[in-house]
Amino acid sequence: MCGIAGGLALRGGTALDEGTLRRMLALLRHRGPEAAGIFSEDAIALGHARLSIVDLETGRQPIPNEDASIWVSVNGEVFNYPELRADLIAAGHRFRTRSDSEVIVHLYEDLGPALLERLNGQYAFALWDGRRRELLLARDRLGVRPLFYTVVGRSLLFASEAKALFADARVPRRPDLAALDQVFTYWSALSGRTVFEQVRELPAASYLIARADASGPEIHRYWSLRFDPGALLDPGEDHAALLRALLVDATRLRLRADVPVGAYLSGGLDSAAVTAVAVQHARDGLETFSVAFEDPVFDERIYQQQMARALGTRHHVVQCRRRDIAAVFPEVVWHAETPLLRSAPAPLYLLSGLVQRHGLKVVLTGEGADELFAGYDIFKEALVRRFWARRPESRWRPRLLRRLYGWIPDLQRTPQAQLEAFFGRNLDRADDPAFSHLLRWANTGRLKRLLSTEVRAALAGYDSRSELDALLDPDVGAWDTLSKAQHVEIATFLTPYLLSSQGDRMAMAHSVEGRFPFLDHRVAELAARIPPQVRMAGLKEKHVLKRAVGGLVPPGILERPKQPYRAPITSALCAEDAPDYVAELLDDGALRAAGLFDVGAVRHLRAKCAARPAVGETDAMGLAAVVSGQLWHQQFMTPGRFAAVAQRADVVRVGADGALGAEVRAAPAGAGGPEAGHRERGWRR
Repeated sequence: MCGIAGGLALRGGTALDEGTLRRMLALLRHRGPEAAGIFSEDAIALGHARLSIVDLETGRQPIPNEDASIWVSVNGEVFNYPELRADLIAAGHRFRTRSDSEVIVHLYEDLGPALLERLNGQYAFALWDGRRRELLLARDRLGVRPLFYTVVGRSLLFASEAKALFADARVPRRPDLAALDQVFTYWSALSGRTVFEQVRELPAASYLIARADASGPEIHRYWSLRFDPGALLDPGEDHAALLRALLVDATRLRLRADVPVGAYLSGGLDSAAVTAVAVQHARDGLETFSVAFEDPVFDERIYQQQMARALGTRHHVVQCRRRDIAAVFPEVVWHAETPLLRSAPAPLYLLSGLVQRHGLKVVLTGEGADELFAGYDIFKEALVRRFWARRPESRWRPRLLRRLYGWIPDLQRTPQAQLEAFFGRNLDRADDPAFSHLLRWANTGRLKRLLSTEVRAALAGYDSRSELDALLDPDVGAWDTLSKAQHVEIATFLTPYLLSSQGDRMAMAHSVEGRFPFLDHRVAELAARIPPQVRMAGLKEKHVLKRAVGGLVPPGILERPKQPYRAPITSALCAEDAPDYVAELLDDGALRAAGLFDVGAVRHLRAKCAARPAVGETDAMGLAAVVSGQLWHQQFMTPGRFAAVAQRADVVRVGADGALGAEVRAAPAGAGGPEAGHRERGWRR
């Protein structure tokens, strides 16, 4: 796992200078603390901050092909590289490293951008074709690894994180208010957007081509996950056996590394299944890691310990107290680069710190299973509400609502009439492809009342629905209810929020690479072909997955009801002993200075949170949104604060001239050889 950055001079533009590229890499140091490499010539500059996992000795990047006409800088892993390497050597290609990343340059020589169809991995990369004077940026199918870009001053800049782009003074640091509206609806900006004006995210399963003689980039999509009714497997197939075989192979591939690989144990089915498979294939046993909470409402340690004992792993636990969440929240926002509606990323930030302290760089996790195999209550809700919508006058159909959200005690005690009033909204829109999520988005959208008058005025008339519809499959309307809901969840939650704010960013903050067997594209494609009634049998979530991992996972884990991962918000951010920064950020003057939030609305919310021992989920999310929004504005938007925050976070270690203080090692080859234009630097410790 690494960080990449660079720039291309477009028609009439100037090349990215090395000092700026060094500063970009410095802002990515947490992603690659072990070495930095630069390749530059003419119009192109590629940079790489390295976290060495495969080919520790010779895998320095950027990496060229045989005649140095093609160079690549990669963030992530290509898991099927041994097989690809063997095929390429047989075809006459010569390798100079044992790195998984080098297969990309040689595949490109043969296939061009079509190489992406051959890769099984999680990656974002930048490839320069010197003969064509063309830059290729690409991202993996499900968007595990991030990649951002902007066009400014006739230059295209790119980086693994948006903050690195701001090392170039030409890039403006202004909020994208439409993206902020999306955060207050979908929990994150929709794919392609960011909360920074003029900074774009390359969408998952897409590649960008920019030519030095052109004025702007072109973006192409190379893969999509389709729940196509015409492609479903026969109901008589042994779906569980097919899934188990693929999950085993996906996990086996993700154990490929020249460093030890650990695993997260959340206490739920997904991480337990991955860890159970990994234990059978790990060479020297397995270390596992989990978060425990002081509040029993959130704590799952008894299940984590049960699974660790059953598998015989060396288990480590980080105790997450409410004050720990508040203490690290500024760092969490710095790494997430966006306002957050939840505190859930904070414990994961602490967890990756635990992994780092134990000397590991790689962990397996269970992300993706809920989305692919229907593990969330929102999928059950969609089925119940769609069933009710067929007979809205029915009195017994809405009684199925009692079978939803068993982990919310208040909901189970709510009178039936109130349940029906809440869940009965929008029943007349049951054919809307996003029907499953309309209630969630409406509830989250209530938080927009916290936005300032100026922001709301600027957003008057804005509706993100057209942008959402553009992300959905054009045939989604013909799919079944469950498949529609899963498709929307993947498009609006999995990639833009879960794999970003709770995934890549929180792990890489401590130089830890997360690997996700369920997000192997073969597993995802199989899930989409399994009949919906097998993915979820009645209202039994993950039916086929439970059958597939039966015998691997103890019955107590296999059959326990789904408990969503959550973390305290109000008890962390609204407690009497909350850090001083919370009160400072929520001060009337600070709110007016930032201009994002309404002073009166925030004052009312604070009083409500302080007066009651517990508030509703929406109010708690509002508190997280305001605190994180204020932190985000302070860190990224306030003049003079960006560099100060970077320095205090121990991210940037540069001298007055922008140098990294790194030792430069001479390239062994002469002009025109494989090392031409390449410099390798070790980070100052």
